[in-house]
Amino acid sequence: KFVKIIMMSIGGEIMPNMKNAKKRVKVIAKQSVTNNDYEASMKSAIKKVERSVAEKNKEEAKANLGVAIKRIDKATKTNVISKNTCARQKSRLTKKVNNME
Repeated sequence: KFVKIIMMSIGGEIMPNMKNAKKRVKVIAKQSVTNNDYEASMKSAIKKVERSVAEKNKEEAKANLGVAIKRIDKATKTNVISKNTCARQKSRLTKKVNNME
């Protein structure tokens, strides 16, 4: 379904004419789905850490921090986010967990 949506133009015809262009559209669609999965799991893990910090549950926050850092690193490795964004997010989360009372 997703590939068909991307390949269709407003008039309902396939946009690219050349064979390699058609293939690139399919490949990009597959990559987009994978990248969206990495980004969604990363954001969910970050929200879990922030929720644990808000509830002041230090044990749970530390456990969730490890998972979040793994997900952030995986997103960076697959070029979903940049290295600088990765470092910034990990730093902010770690500060939040360490500064809990």
